[in-house]
Amino acid sequence: MDSRIDIIKGIHPGKFIERELQKKDLTQRALAEETGIPYQTINAIIAGRRNLTTEQSLKIDASLSLKEGFLAILQTYYDIKLYQEQKLAEQYPRQPHIRRILFWDTDFDKINWGKYKDAVIKRILERGSKEEIREIKRFYHLSTDELRQYQLSQIRLTGI
Repeated sequence: MDSRIDIIKGIHPGKFIERELQKKDLTQRALAEETGIPYQTINAIIAGRRNLTTEQSLKIDASLSLKEGFLAILQTYYDIKLYQEQKLAEQYPRQPHIRRILFWDTDFDKINWGKYKDAVIKRILERGSKEEIREIKRFYHLSTDELRQYQLSQIRLTGI
């Protein structure tokens, strides 16, 4: 497999296409003309509002001198990432009963509690009350030993 795929898998192929166009000093319109793909479609792909079809990816691969199937593989890895994130979100469909202010730096209502489990636990251990720590233990079904491991890793990170 192309080593570039290993490095960038999980990103939307539109971001990669955008970077390639910049490197080659090409416009979206030039790519649209060369591939026969409508400009609006190219723009939507680059903006991440639309996924690549196999036909589009092969045309763009050829136009940008990429290995045949490169963008299709990148699209597949992106789809896998989205699927995995959705499954993690489904594990914890409700929010824990904690103060929203603890997550002042993000949209509390959009947190994927499964995907960001470690970060949530660390934030609560760092800034939460005893009740919130108990709530996170309950919410994530953590044993006392598991919670202690998070606390120990937090201590190692902060150097306390």
